[in-house]
Amino acid sequence: MKDQHKTSEEQVTPEAAAQQPAASPETASAAPATTLEEQLAIVQAKADEYYDQLLRTKAESENVRRRAHEDVAKAHKFAVESFAEHLLPVADSLEAALADNSSDVAKVREGVELTLRQLLAAFEKSRVKVIDPVGAKFDPHQHQAISMVPADQQEPNTVVAVLQKGYLIADRVLRPALVTVAQGK
Repeated sequence: MKDQHKTSEEQVTPEAAAQQPAASPETASAAPATTLEEQLAIVQAKADEYYDQLLRTKAESENVRRRAHEDVAKAHKFAVESFAEHLLPVADSLEAALADNSSDVAKVREGVELTLRQLLAAFEKSRVKVIDPVGAKFDPHQHQAISMVPADQQEPNTVVAVLQKGYLIADRVLRPALVTVAQGK
């Protein structure tokens, strides 16, 4: 316990302190502030710096939120733009078919088949897939059963016929396929 307390001989007297060399400017800034005013000024400067950082961060986060909101709004507004671009050739083909006055049924059929291929290509480019499940197991998530028919050669709950094709868009059902299902024995 003696080591913790300085003896009177070890204490520095004011005369001895005056004789010690003065602290350099580098060590003076590292030395703790001696007066309350200096300490208050340092703390106030740090508080002002932190407040400025807070305001800048808040403004930046508000700008990021606003830009994200604008991006989402634009995405909603122009979501079908790509799909519409893929459908324009289909519309052109249909208009050309209506403008054609020939009575050749084979030529009209060929034009309709070409237009259907264009439409299916537009669907494919836009990730719209056809649900045509003949012979597949009935899936209530992708199919809507209209009727059940006895079918000895088919397994029960197998799609026998498709009355209306269904469509998926990016693996999400846009419209379920209307189907007839094989009935069990």
